[in-house]
Amino acid sequence: MENVNLTGQFLVAMPAMTDPYFAKSVTFICEHNADGAMGIVINRPINMTLQDLFKQLNLPLAGALTDKPIYFGGPVQLDRGFVLHQPLQEWDSTLRIDEEIGLTTSKDILQAIAEGHGPHHFLISLGYAGWSSGQLEQELAHNAWLTVEATPEQRHRLLFGLPAEEKVQATMALLGLDFARFAEEAGHA
Repeated sequence: MENVNLTGQFLVAMPAMTDPYFAKSVTFICEHNADGAMGIVINRPINMTLQDLFKQLNLPLAGALTDKPIYFGGPVQLDRGFVLHQPLQEWDSTLRIDEEIGLTTSKDILQAIAEGHGPHHFLISLGYAGWSSGQLEQELAHNAWLTVEATPEQRHRLLFGLPAEEKVQATMALLGLDFARFAEEAGHA
């Protein structure tokens, strides 16, 4: 498979995906290069809210964000938090994904959110999805994933504007596909 850079794109697990971490998942690719890839699963809220997380971190949180869900970002480093956010801004430890979106792992962004001057749009996950060099390309060659490009507006909506249960269908719709119908027909010639 030719070298492609999927940074800033989405992966949708094919219906045949049986891995419990990724079945029916949408993953946003934050970095993809010769060393491998890393992304955040964006449609798997866990049984934790922002208020729960901030309470564990001894950060006071007030306002409408208290019920915002925390997500399962993938099976790697489940004890570590990752904040996908827009606008980009600079924090102590930020990976710049593109001109608008960053991924931050430092506590200063959480402190800013708690104080009401953090990023306007964010998704917090515990853990991330990681692939070693060539692994994602091999999975793509075996049709484990669909890759989906999105405009900045579409990407913003998928990451920050939709409830988790709508993200698979909305991502597939960008390809002109209906996930439920696609799942029924996959594998049938």
